Amino acid sequence: MKSVYKKYNSFFGIRIKNKYDLKIFLVNLKSVLNDKKNSLRVKKNYLKILDFVKRDLFESGTKGRPRFTLSPNVIKEIQSIDKKDIPSYLVHRYRYEIYPQMRISDDFPPYLQIEPTSICNYRCVFCYQTDNKFNKRSNGFMGHMKLDTFKLLIDQAEGNIEFISLASRGEPLLCPDIKEMLAYTREKFLNLKINTNASLLNERISHSILESGVKTLVFSADAADTNLYSKLRVNGKLERILKNIKRFKEIQKKNYSDTKIITRVSGVKVNNQQNLNEMEKYWGELVDQVAFVNYVPWENVYESKKTAIQTPCSDLWRRMFVWWDGKANPCDVDYKSKLSVGYTKNNNISNLWQSSSYRKLREQHIKKLRRNVSPCNRCVVV
Repeated sequence: MKSVYKKYNSFFGIRIKNKYDLKIFLVNLKSVLNDKKNSLRVKKNYLKILDFVKRDLFESGTKGRPRFTLSPNVIKEIQSIDKKDIPSYLVHRYRYEIYPQMRISDDFPPYLQIEPTSICNYRCVFCYQTDNKFNKRSNGFMGHMKLDTFKLLIDQAEGNIEFISLASRGEPLLCPDIKEMLAYTREKFLNLKINTNASLLNERISHSILESGVKTLVFSADAADTNLYSKLRVNGKLERILKNIKRFKEIQKKNYSDTKIITRVSGVKVNNQQNLNEMEKYWGELVDQVAFVNYVPWENVYESKKTAIQTPCSDLWRRMFVWWDGKANPCDVDYKSKLSVGYTKNNNISNLWQSSSYRKLREQHIKKLRRNVSPCNRCVVV
């Protein structure tokens, strides 16, 4: 079977500190996966997936299925979790990587993105926050998630979805209840990520993040130059971000030295002025990873030209988004929720993921009818 990868929204380039010996890593990983005590932590209905993982990593793979591999950033994630949890992590990583290629959907999305707020203090040139029909509160798109709504989502996800992001259309640290939300995630997920522009990363929030269940903290920054940063991240000041990240690292080193949290500076690659070597030189001493992701022209997808793309969007089998008001959506390129499948307050995550609306959208993409679906017919994500 030919593998289908997400052409957009992937790393344009990434630099990772602390190199490792792949051969030694795989020998140790095999030992962990062959330990029956660790396998017992995997749900029975996922044990078959664990077999596929072992065949792909240590044997010749499985005929008729795409081969599961480990990228360098995934290896670093594995190294940051307890050995006993590695089999479960790999099962859910397999679902995240392989299910979209095989068009498989089971009871829960492999990945859940929860939006603590849709409000942002930046107006980045490549972001839909520049759409004035979206960013005005009077139009109904702006708001903060209530803590009760967040807890309901976390309760449903715990034990069913291991990959969670607290981020989407807005800046999560703007949410008034973000510290309480972070505290509620503690020890509940194998891979909890938060994306932030770091402009509000003060001392209190730094402690909240380091005390929480966050495994990967991504600082969104696109430049190593003050002027270029300000041009791309309108309303942002590079000096402030640098100061905040430095303070975060100091707090981590002083008070949470045993905390295995991966930090990454990640920017959107939009022009040739951005240089990964310069980014690594500027940020490399402060974080574990420096990266660029590919630019997706989504700042106003509803007015973009229609494309001829027929390849199904992998997100339909990979992740589900839940906005601040509990509305569930298949993607965040559709930032005005034209494709919403309903509200979590009236339904649960599993039912929404398996709903007739989701199934119909997946079928349209599989049958190469993407051109009949808006805004999928104007989107470049596959």
